[in-house]
Order: sequence, then C-alpha cells, then structure tokens
Amino acid sequence: MSKKREKVLLEISKTKERIADLQAKLRELERQKIELENTEIVEIVRSTKMNTTELAAFLKAYREKSDASFIMSKQEENNHEES
Repeated sequence: MSKKREKVLLEISKTKERIADLQAKLRELERQKIELENTEIVEIVRSTKMNTTELAAFLKAYREKSDASFIMSKQEENNHEES
C-alpha cells in the first residue's frame, strides 16, 4: 500500500472517530436540553396553581379549540378572590 493511501485511510479513521465522539456529545446535549425544558414546563405549570383537574381541562380545551381563555379567566377570578 502506498504511503499516500495509508495517510488517507488513517485520516478517514481519525475523522470517523471524531464524528462518533461529536455524535455522542450531541446526544448528551440534546438530553440535557430536554431535561431543562421539562423542568421549565413543570415550573410554569406549578406557578399557575391549578389542580390536576383544572390543568387537564385547560390542556384539553387548548388542544381542541386552541382557546382556553375560559379557564384562564376563572383562574384570574380565583386569584383576585384570594388577594
């Protein structure tokens, strides 16, 4: 085998190894991103102080009609009453 060919094969091998390392790093970063997004979602949901029934109704209304204003106004009324 010629030296040039050996050099190219070695470079291919190194490049494949770097690609594999970068793919593993990318998978880990994507996992971390999802974990952070999930944490943010949980914090947002908890900040609404809705119980699980209200939250389920809100999500169902949003999904079906893309309009959950009736629940938000109810939640705002409850917040004003508590104040």
